Amino acid sequence: MKSLRMLFDKFTLTLLSVVLIATFLPCSGEGAVIFGWLTNLAIGLLFFLHGAKLSREAIIAGAGHWRLHALVFSCTFVMFPLLGMALKPLFVPLVGNELYLGLLYLCALPATVQSAIAFTSLARGNVPAAICSAAASSLLGIFLTPLLVMFLLGAAGDTGSGLDAVLKITLQLLVPFVAGQIARRWIGAWVKKNARWLKLVDQGSILLVVYTAFSEAVITGLWSSVSPQHLLGLFAACAVLLAVVLLATRLLGRVLGFSLEDRITILFAGSKKSLATGVPMAQVLFVGSGIGAMILPLMLFHQIQLMVCAVLAQRYAAREQPLLDEPAAGS
Repeated sequence: MKSLRMLFDKFTLTLLSVVLIATFLPCSGEGAVIFGWLTNLAIGLLFFLHGAKLSREAIIAGAGHWRLHALVFSCTFVMFPLLGMALKPLFVPLVGNELYLGLLYLCALPATVQSAIAFTSLARGNVPAAICSAAASSLLGIFLTPLLVMFLLGAAGDTGSGLDAVLKITLQLLVPFVAGQIARRWIGAWVKKNARWLKLVDQGSILLVVYTAFSEAVITGLWSSVSPQHLLGLFAACAVLLAVVLLATRLLGRVLGFSLEDRITILFAGSKKSLATGVPMAQVLFVGSGIGAMILPLMLFHQIQLMVCAVLAQRYAAREQPLLDEPAAGS
């Protein structure tokens, strides 16, 4: 019963409701534009508040935690591609050759930024390190993903959109974060005092990402572009891939002696793949080919990772609060 209550808590039920709403009432046209702006505003507010409540000492500690960052990058750009190739005998019979290429493309992508940090925050992990790892992963992915795609798929791509991606990441992450740091001297105490209800900003940003991303997936033919058998097989393949990565990141964090807060960051930052980066990259890398089949695994994996990580974040958040609630520093 306790496990069922943890699985079906209010936030997870809200996530399920948002997925159902997006399935039957997806946003499109002007509505999609409006929700896109709302999502960007929520994300900007999220990073502004993170900047306001994190001390400069914690930020420096997060940026300098090279062991954690190296492990996260290795999981994102080395372990994922190796797993994608190693699991080919299992995946191809489940999803077919075309969708398997989409799974390989998924494995080459950088980590997601917004939800990795939001889940780390909800779970009371090392948020400064999560911010550094997630942002750096997106920047590295601009250059590493096309190279990995060429290696895994034999596809030649163009990274001409790299400057746009850098600009977007800077506007969404760095500018609000720096603004929050500047405002910390005036609002830092207020943010700390109201931390309990300000977590709704974290949850709200996740809900908006889920709705907008799932709406796009539904509108682009999520439920009709492949046969029901292959769709079920794809769901199983994505679930297996995520489960293996979650187990591996959790085990590596323990074996390498990281603190609990760092292990939470490794778990959430090292197991994510970015839909926001993956879709526009696919449009550049796979011009003239079956782009729908290439991004379908990413869309489904993205939804599964959000649902599973929401439950994991709630479980971590339910642990006993330490006596002194200080920012987690790198070990």
